[in-house]
Amino acid sequence: MDIEGFVRDGHVVIRRAFDADVAAACRAVIWTALRSHGIDRADRGTWRIPKVEVECPPGGPFAAAAGGAALLDAVDALIGAGRWRAPIPAHGGMPVKFPSEDWPGGTGWHIEGNWWGGEDYWTDVRSTGRGLTAFFLFSDIGPDDAPTRLVSGSHLFVPPLLAAAGPAGMSGTAVAERLRPSVLHRPVTHATGRAGDVYLLHPFMVHTATWPHSGTTPRMMSQPGIAVPDGFDLDGTDPSPVARAIVQGLTLAPER
Repeated sequence: MDIEGFVRDGHVVIRRAFDADVAAACRAVIWTALRSHGIDRADRGTWRIPKVEVECPPGGPFAAAAGGAALLDAVDALIGAGRWRAPIPAHGGMPVKFPSEDWPGGTGWHIEGNWWGGEDYWTDVRSTGRGLTAFFLFSDIGPDDAPTRLVSGSHLFVPPLLAAAGPAGMSGTAVAERLRPSVLHRPVTHATGRAGDVYLLHPFMVHTATWPHSGTTPRMMSQPGIAVPDGFDLDGTDPSPVARAIVQGLTLAPER
């Protein structure tokens, strides 16, 4: 794994973090959950809504997807062994996107927040509560399948804004709005890959959902946070790549 690339770019992908059989079993559970929304796997006429949120139960194939050695080793390397809360919750709320030209909602640049602030999720410069964001690809996601768009290196420009906000922090959407246009013009990466791939994102990675979904099959991807309840120390004593990136970012002037 490219640790220095993660510090520089804010993301890394673990290819084949879980195998195709596990991915297929996860999709089967997701399709079962979609039945309560009147969506039938065999009847494309029922795929009318561009995005449907479903709840998937813990355990089973989702536990297997989140428990692979390569993935766990990568999380240990980026956060530090014993510092994050296991297991990784690859199940839970699942936004399933269907092929559609209609706007699915929920698009817009943001970083993930760690607590609910009334109208949005908020976070602070220590990233209290979140060590990484993980994208679990349960279906193949190509460039036509509404892949999430990541602004490479954007995580380095977020710490000065959050530091200025103090312990109260800032909402994830407000962070991105304060960064425009100086950061969002940077090169982007699309979270594409095969079912079984997992992207690991720095908690301050600026990203957005995209549309339309002009592919032919539903896009199935979960995006859980990997919890670090106490956040990161920023006095230079924390050797984790996540903390190193925050400290590096604090040397930059706030971008507006």
